[in-house]
Amino acid sequence: MDMRSDNRRTLHKLVVIALLMFGFGFALVPFYKKICEVTGINNLLKADSVGNTQVVSNRTLTIEFDANVRGGLPWRFTPERTRMQVHPGQLVQVYYDIENLAPRSVVGQAIPSYAPGLAGAYFNKLDCFCFSQQTFKAGETRRMPVVFVIDPKLPADVNTVTLSYSFFEVAGTAPKTPAERSS
Repeated sequence: MDMRSDNRRTLHKLVVIALLMFGFGFALVPFYKKICEVTGINNLLKADSVGNTQVVSNRTLTIEFDANVRGGLPWRFTPERTRMQVHPGQLVQVYYDIENLAPRSVVGQAIPSYAPGLAGAYFNKLDCFCFSQQTFKAGETRRMPVVFVIDPKLPADVNTVTLSYSFFEVAGTAPKTPAERSS
């Protein structure tokens, strides 16, 4: 009987210690926040004030958008807008509308170009339909994004940048329709 009461007493002590440890860990969160607030170290309360320090808000560039199809590609290809004002360092997203006018699937590849030519080195695309070949079914229409940032190191005498895409058909890559297979 004596051993059983010793075990029960040990169990109670362990439960009390576990509860105290849990309470102490739970109490550390507000204590940690208060220490950080007082010392300024890893201040979680000022996270809202963080902004993109790379944007040069006192400089504005005009970005012009152009779209072309080459080699008889049967697509309608147009930018959503033909120009916009941006700040160097600003994250920008624009769209291009593409429609396959052919009665068959067509694969195309877009090739970008820039004017002035030196602007290409400062035009950083994060997402672009030009990164891969695009397959469009007969009559398919799509709105495709381009996400970019103009590097703030773009020379100060460049105030207008033209982004132009030319779409070319990639011959022999489109899957054949049942009508094409039977002929």
